[in-house]
Amino acid sequence: MSGSVMQKQTSIVISAVVASAAVVAGITYASTRTTATAPQGTPTVNNPGTTDGLQPFQVAAPGAEQATAESIVPGEAGAPYKQMNHLAPIGVRTGKYLDVPDSAKGPAVDPAKGYRVEELGTDLYMITDNGYSSMFMVYETGVVLLDAPQPYASHILAAVREITPKPISHIVYSHHHADHIAGTKGIGGNPVIIAHEETKRLLVEANDPDRPLPTRTFKDKYTLDVGSQTLELSYHGVAHEPGNIFIYAPRQKVLMVVDTVFPGWMPWRRLALAQDIRGVFRQLEEIKVIDFDKLVGGHVSRWGTKADVQVQLDFMKDLRSAAATALKTTKFTDEINPADAGNAWAAFDNFIDRVANQCMNTLEPSWKTRLAGYDTFIWDQCYAMEQSLRID
Repeated sequence: MSGSVMQKQTSIVISAVVASAAVVAGITYASTRTTATAPQGTPTVNNPGTTDGLQPFQVAAPGAEQATAESIVPGEAGAPYKQMNHLAPIGVRTGKYLDVPDSAKGPAVDPAKGYRVEELGTDLYMITDNGYSSMFMVYETGVVLLDAPQPYASHILAAVREITPKPISHIVYSHHHADHIAGTKGIGGNPVIIAHEETKRLLVEANDPDRPLPTRTFKDKYTLDVGSQTLELSYHGVAHEPGNIFIYAPRQKVLMVVDTVFPGWMPWRRLALAQDIRGVFRQLEEIKVIDFDKLVGGHVSRWGTKADVQVQLDFMKDLRSAAATALKTTKFTDEINPADAGNAWAAFDNFIDRVANQCMNTLEPSWKTRLAGYDTFIWDQCYAMEQSLRID
């Protein structure tokens, strides 16, 4: 957070001490532990006239008794915010998640195996447990493995052996995160390990024996020619994290970019923990112009298409617009308990919650049924985007 923003917004909090009664006029705070929390599964509130099982927020009548600091249990849940979105917020148990649309599903995995192998093009295959995904490429004398995800590490060799007995001669790391490459140690042998130079730097810091250090690195581009097969590796800057690369098989027209595109699904929480959200927008635009037919994203149950990339970009643009509007129109000290005047962190928490809630209400009509897992991480996405717009 920049010093100027912090100073400006903190001064608002301090000013609110003088006018704290006016700030919360008309808002009823929960006065006991019992009324502070709705029963599990009870739909929360939204503006009057909406549908989908929502109920109008109850505003105190003129002259209604306001709760005092002594009648509220500090730190516990109070009354819902105005126009509170009905989807369970972070930390609240969801009774039943939204159903996964058929358009987001891939072929089923045999539970007895725990994985499936799918051919993507000539001698190029995807391994997946329908949660994670990776690839391998077969050439005349060996196999190139593209990531070794931790969740199905024990099945990787069996998956390759379904196709060929040839040894794994090379492993390419998409990036340094353990969930995608910590199965490497179990591969055995002495493969050449290729990664971006930033990935090697991060792995040196991690000092994880399950993620052996790359033996070959590059800065901008690297072409791996093995037999009659080719892979083009390229670095497009920071988005998900430093060192995350594009892996392209030109002969098969298959692109692998991990933790960036989630075909048919809501992105993982906080936009897949992206270190640079503006970088994610930039990379999605770059992915669109690459000549590919299939995209492996490292997660979910199917590979994607250019249409999937466009859907995710459209969602992120709507997310950015909704968060920006919420930031502009949400008053900093509305709905704050007068007893918390002077508590800057409380004021920011209250403000950011209400920004995220407005973002949620804006997005739901257009996106609730379009992305699988919408309800799982939509709160996270609104929080991530408002933060990016405020400080990046």
